[in-house]
Amino acid sequence: MSDTNPNQYLTKDPDWWRGAVIYQIYPRSFQDSNDDGVGDLLGIANRLPYVASLGVDAVWISPFFRSPMKDFGYDVSDYCDVDPMFGTLADFDVLIQSAHAHGLKVLMDLVISHSSTEHPWFVESRASRDNPKANWYVWADAKPDGTPPNNWLSIFGGSAWQWDATRCQYYLHNFLTEQGDLNFHEPQVQEELLKIARFWLDRGVDGFRLDTVNFYTHDAQLRDNPPLPPEERNPITAPAVNPYTWQNHLYDKTQPENLLFLKKLRSLMNDYQAAAVGEIGEDQRGLEVLGDYTRGSDHLHMSYAFELLSDHAPTAAYIAKVMDDIAEKAPGGWACWAFSNHDVVRHVSRWNIPEQAARMYITLMMCLRGSACLYQGEELGLPEADVAFEDLQDPYGKRFWPAFKGRDGARTPMVWEADTHNGGFTTSSHPWLPVSPEHLRRTVAAQEKDPAAILHHYRHAISFRHAHAALKTGDISHVSHEGNVLKFHRCLGDEEIFCGFNISDELATVEAPQGKWFQIGEELGSAGPLPDGKLHFGRWQPVLALKR
Repeated sequence: MSDTNPNQYLTKDPDWWRGAVIYQIYPRSFQDSNDDGVGDLLGIANRLPYVASLGVDAVWISPFFRSPMKDFGYDVSDYCDVDPMFGTLADFDVLIQSAHAHGLKVLMDLVISHSSTEHPWFVESRASRDNPKANWYVWADAKPDGTPPNNWLSIFGGSAWQWDATRCQYYLHNFLTEQGDLNFHEPQVQEELLKIARFWLDRGVDGFRLDTVNFYTHDAQLRDNPPLPPEERNPITAPAVNPYTWQNHLYDKTQPENLLFLKKLRSLMNDYQAAAVGEIGEDQRGLEVLGDYTRGSDHLHMSYAFELLSDHAPTAAYIAKVMDDIAEKAPGGWACWAFSNHDVVRHVSRWNIPEQAARMYITLMMCLRGSACLYQGEELGLPEADVAFEDLQDPYGKRFWPAFKGRDGARTPMVWEADTHNGGFTTSSHPWLPVSPEHLRRTVAAQEKDPAAILHHYRHAISFRHAHAALKTGDISHVSHEGNVLKFHRCLGDEEIFCGFNISDELATVEAPQGKWFQIGEELGSAGPLPDGKLHFGRWQPVLALKR
């Protein structure tokens, strides 16, 4: 590791995360630097000038640990090393130093609710019932009839329990059978995981995205989850075709002991002025858990919110309700909003919206209270790629095909230049997933040359957010909707901004806010004095105004 202080280029603001814009990078698909068809850490480092040019504050890098890659890095076999597929620890040091030199914070994806069953910890744990790590994973005896200990289900389908012939017990896996759940009721497990977090903090990371953070602790009594009536099912963490959505998950996750571990992790991160965003997978009580997990100064800094990752395009009424629900259920919490990520269909396809709507939605996100997370390629307006079954890599998609085609359509390689077969991602003839021909019409190079491209609109929206402190960290009030128009105010000190959005392809007229207002954000479709009385909106138009 270099003697150079990896954080020397960044100001030490402990609240840097509040209102930050974070750019998610899926390393397998961002940039291949060694022509093996798979993206890597040096590839990311080489593209950081582009990421910095977007105006974002930080990057979140999906897992690059050593892994058998059964779930593409979310099955970790060594928490303190880089998988050779992605490079080396020295390459990671280069990435950190380059990111910091470009003014970017780095969040790494920390996957500690489970590990690979090839991890040495699991190999030792399964060897006997009395070895030093026998209790490091969740083991349980079968019922007298040989069936699993309870009715818990895996997000990837089937029972969450797998029989092990060596121990003659079942082990818990909330995801793939190759992903054994760590036992957070064992103090030694917590101690070891905190050491791992410190290892990466010492290496210069600025924080973590905590994968499936509410899955850490399970009910020690292993009680059955009750059934969920069909009318109450809300398929967020799993597709509707998966019976996982048929249970009320009271006991397999989101246990009160979880908060005790998060306090320990927060205390450690405070020593480094680092931050964490937790991914909370919770269909029924998402906002309540968000509030519990981010309330105060001793839990998570922010929570990755799923409300805008829904299957249907959010309406004015829906967003107003979400904002009201957060005010009621998570008044002290802090959300991190996203429209797309590596686990869901890209939002322009999922919502079936035109580019004009995509522009309006990103402007809206930059005006919401909370932090914001963008997924690589969404700034290009990329739609979901069509991946043929024979090219599919995702085990989730293979399991539920064709009703659910998995996550590969959102994970295809980033497109940089149109004049190469693989969009500048790799010179290999066999990228790990095929490059979408439709994406080649929306490359970075092509959009950089086009002043009207959506890429530049993303830059304008991010810049607008940073130019107004009220949008980054201010309060939100006056939340309402008139028909298809969403309205709210953002306030901080003397700065008050009216935010209005016509979330439809129809013209709209609503009541204008009272007082003297001047429209701002001309490059976003809003300019000039705000009229008294009635306010007229074009299709998918935002209106943003500063109170005089």
